[in-house]
Amino acid sequence: MERSTINLPLHGGHAPSYLVRRMVRLSYAISKVVIDEYGQQEFLRRLSDPLWFQAFGCVLGFDWHSSGVTTVVTGVLKQSISEDVHGISIAGGKGRRSTETKHEIPKLAEKHYNLSTAKIDNLLYASKMAAKIDNAALQDGYSLYHHAIIFDEVGNWTVVQQGMNPDTKMARRYHWISDNLTSFVSEPHAGIISELESRDTLNMTSADSIENQKICVELAKGDFQTLRSSAYKVTEMTKTKSTTTKNNTLDCWIASSDISGSKYESPVGNKNECQRLADHYEMPRRLDWNVFKRIYDIQPQNYEQLISIPGVGPSSVRALSLIGEIIFGTKASWQDPVKFNFAHGGKDGVPYPVDRKTYDKSIGYLHSAIDGAEIQREDRIGALKKLADYSDRLFNKK
Repeated sequence: MERSTINLPLHGGHAPSYLVRRMVRLSYAISKVVIDEYGQQEFLRRLSDPLWFQAFGCVLGFDWHSSGVTTVVTGVLKQSISEDVHGISIAGGKGRRSTETKHEIPKLAEKHYNLSTAKIDNLLYASKMAAKIDNAALQDGYSLYHHAIIFDEVGNWTVVQQGMNPDTKMARRYHWISDNLTSFVSEPHAGIISELESRDTLNMTSADSIENQKICVELAKGDFQTLRSSAYKVTEMTKTKSTTTKNNTLDCWIASSDISGSKYESPVGNKNECQRLADHYEMPRRLDWNVFKRIYDIQPQNYEQLISIPGVGPSSVRALSLIGEIIFGTKASWQDPVKFNFAHGGKDGVPYPVDRKTYDKSIGYLHSAIDGAEIQREDRIGALKKLADYSDRLFNKK
């Protein structure tokens, strides 16, 4: 089995102006070929493929492994894409620009495509929820600082956003696509690319967290004082157990807890693994109880509605999940969902090993787009060389 990873180290500075000008020209031409040949929706699908996106950035002339690929490629596309030529619009960006989607989406959709109010609302909701999920429901240690939504003239969309881990100084990129998306809270990503797999990731979007999601909704809709009491009880439990000897394991302190009626089944097996799991069970230091009052007043009918409520963030998501797991025994997933993408497989074999033939096909797809682009021969040769170099590095060819 061959495996491959891509590091996304955080690089400072800006791309030089001469390079940006070339990237704008080249991205305009390549995007036009892809859209003319395969359509706008297929172009969105390609952008939702983490490694195709990475290869695209490499072809345009940026560092093949830098975190800056995300911000520069989306920024360049925002300059080069023309609604009249490509039928594609881009909203958002890095830093403050990431929050401008709520203003940019209606403006672009109405001006260029005359989209209905319902479709504009769908785009706004997709932008909001993709960011909300990767900030709150998926707690992997990466804080979002870049968010962009790319959509076409009929309302199809893809989201590309990136988070930063301040401890490891590495980035992680999240890809979403509207195709076949049935839920924002159940295995919603088209792909996630990152160097490291986090050991302490609360993944409420996992299929293994469905039952925990249900209990979270029930807790949030139930008696407010009971919820508050449960939160304090779990907080005291975790405080008490964190001061005990290092040899204590999760099964020891859960078995000795005095919570009556608990359905929790203590983990068995390696004690070091139990100790590692025990580190997960730490309630947020501060909880905004006004948010929980708001949730109670709204009475959400499912987990997606719960997450969509303004003010529901990482702390409230984590608190509800821990109460549901520790007191009621409905376990959440602590498995990091990082993967290359569903189309090509993952470096850890999930959902299946990386398929070299499929990757070659994707790279060939970009190769044909470059070959057909209306650009100077020198630019075409340079782009093809960079694509070949990317392929070599990806599969560690010598």
